[in-house]
Amino acid sequence: MGFFRRRKDKGRKVVVIGPDGTPLSLISSLIAEGELPNFARIFEGGSVRPMTSAIPAVSSVAWSCFMTGKNPGKHGIYGFLDRNPNSYDTYIPNSNVMRSETLWEILSRHGKRVVVMNVPVTYPPRRVNGILVAGFLSPRLEKATYPASVGEQLKSMGYRLDVDPWQARENKDKFLEDLYYTLDKRQEAMFHFMETEEWDFFMLQIMETDRLHHFLWEHWEKGDEKYAPAFLKLYHKIDGLLGRLYERLTEDTTLVVLSDHGFCTMKNEVFINRWLQDNGWLNFTKDPPDSLRDIHPDSKAYSMDPGRIFVNLRGREPQGSVDAGREYEALRKELTDALSELREPESGEPMIERVYKREEIYSGECYPQAPDLVAMPCRGYDLKGSIKKAVLTEKGVINGAHTYDDAMIYIQGQDIKKQEVAIVDVMPTILRLMDVPIPRDVDGSVLI
Repeated sequence: MGFFRRRKDKGRKVVVIGPDGTPLSLISSLIAEGELPNFARIFEGGSVRPMTSAIPAVSSVAWSCFMTGKNPGKHGIYGFLDRNPNSYDTYIPNSNVMRSETLWEILSRHGKRVVVMNVPVTYPPRRVNGILVAGFLSPRLEKATYPASVGEQLKSMGYRLDVDPWQARENKDKFLEDLYYTLDKRQEAMFHFMETEEWDFFMLQIMETDRLHHFLWEHWEKGDEKYAPAFLKLYHKIDGLLGRLYERLTEDTTLVVLSDHGFCTMKNEVFINRWLQDNGWLNFTKDPPDSLRDIHPDSKAYSMDPGRIFVNLRGREPQGSVDAGREYEALRKELTDALSELREPESGEPMIERVYKREEIYSGECYPQAPDLVAMPCRGYDLKGSIKKAVLTEKGVINGAHTYDDAMIYIQGQDIKKQEVAIVDVMPTILRLMDVPIPRDVDGSVLI
């Protein structure tokens, strides 16, 4: 095996199924209604708990926290879009900027063979002892796999990296066809590798649930005559997948089911940069600005998705205007107080649940890249970083929003002892199940 040690003994195996953005409350209600018989049967044989996500609760950050057991200050992924240090330039973070060893890399080092499919922030695929198929940010299938030969194999099977979410804006029926097909092919590939490869750890992340929720959650919640049954159809497919998988599990294998965040109906998108402009904390040299590079030197702060606020700090930002120390702290308090009072223009209800200082939630070698404040929205509000909006709030075709709470974790044959479960706890728990040493610098704790 070269880089990787050979297996001394097989030990316990683990299979992880990860439906993205699936709330425990949704699964529980569908089980109670008799819609998910396999979930019901499987959940009876283990322990299931609600789980909190990462801050902010977006898939790239949450799955990075899952795969490392660490906060973003250690792994370096703060959002779907991050900013280059000492500049206003942004980039899409991927595995090249992931600063921590992942769960499957640790298992590989200890002689365990892994198959990992579709997890966000795994492109470009890093070397493992086994197979890695990267997730939806991969440019094309041929570049998304380790080893590279797996890409051609998947291509011949009709495998797709992701659905086209833009389709949902124009034709929901075509979007749903694409969604079902993509999940079917993902399931087909999963069982192919499960039955033809030797493995100790197997993981499939299901992005189709997140895509469904963004565009059809409100249809489901309101019982839309056409699209509520279409919503349920995807969950029937996932329930069938779990049933097929469960029948194949041997006694030496533990099944884990987890989601990375919850979901609810979208009330409004909230454009924080518009709010900063309206209140005099942000100005641009042109209207509309092309990018953050057009920030005016007198600006005090700016925002990036979702709810991350950066002080325009002298010596750190190219056009910095705020001095470190007393002025910095006074501005953070001013912004925090103002955000806490931010209300929905029409209803008057609060839109911000809490504002965190960077030091309250982040620590580690990547801490200098952390936002200065992170606003956590009240349920149903999605904090956006657009710099071109003329309005504070807006509701478009996306009608489902992420939640920090109501994610889920299920572990077969185990008792989850911890009362408050966080997504960083899952990785050390899997290492314990597989009798592999847990790195000292993880933030999570073992659940069983």
